[in-house]
Amino acid sequence: MIGRILMAVFSLCLLLATPALAHFGMVIPDSNLLGRPGVVNLDFRFWHPMEGQGMNLVKPAEAGVFTKGKKTSLLTALKEKKVNGFTTWQGQYRVKAPGDYIFYMIPQPYWEPSEDCFIIHYTKTVVDALEAEEGWDEPVGLPMEIVPLTRPFGVYAGNNFCGQVLYKGKPLANATVEVEFYNADGKLKAPAGAYVAQLVKTDANGVFNWSMPWPGWWGFAALHTAEDFKLKHQGKDKDVELGGVFWIYAHPALSSETGR
Repeated sequence: MIGRILMAVFSLCLLLATPALAHFGMVIPDSNLLGRPGVVNLDFRFWHPMEGQGMNLVKPAEAGVFTKGKKTSLLTALKEKKVNGFTTWQGQYRVKAPGDYIFYMIPQPYWEPSEDCFIIHYTKTVVDALEAEEGWDEPVGLPMEIVPLTRPFGVYAGNNFCGQVLYKGKPLANATVEVEFYNADGKLKAPAGAYVAQLVKTDANGVFNWSMPWPGWWGFAALHTAEDFKLKHQGKDKDVELGGVFWIYAHPALSSETGR
């Protein structure tokens, strides 16, 4: 009996000592550059991208594409897919004309008991089609979002990404931005918990900078507690963590030997 109690206490201590994993809404296309008209395949998740640990994503409240000042909903075309036993969603969009296409997701509120709050991550990524290179820096008009100040495609590993965080359309100063790599194949191992999610703060104009050290998909999550509303959980008002999330792909640096 005593042994079981000690084991339970030891297990609890281990749990409390484990660093909290960062949550990230994810909208990942099969490519962020489209050289000709065609279909963009999209993966919608709520995930711990570096650690590869999933969470169930209830069908989003909205999923769509914003281009040339107009929004098109993709919600009815989403298909559920299980990944490692967790619910994710798959979507498609047929690109017919040149343009920069901003794909976005508005999820249902997610209750996180370990943080005693709800989480809503407004998530975006940009796909450039037929080298249009216009519209990638337009706000979608989400309650919380990152607007790229660096062109978010045609980027090499080692390049700097600069973004501006907007809350209700206005720059958000001193906001925390979590940065995490999508470790899709699980080959990378962080040397310690502090390396899993990197942190940077916005300046007085809501601007932040981050250099991506290696190739792949990088997520940036600007976080802020909702100031004008709470949501109820078991009859009690709870805070809502709003996230403006942006995903960008960093291409491997060119080799001087191969030119690729």
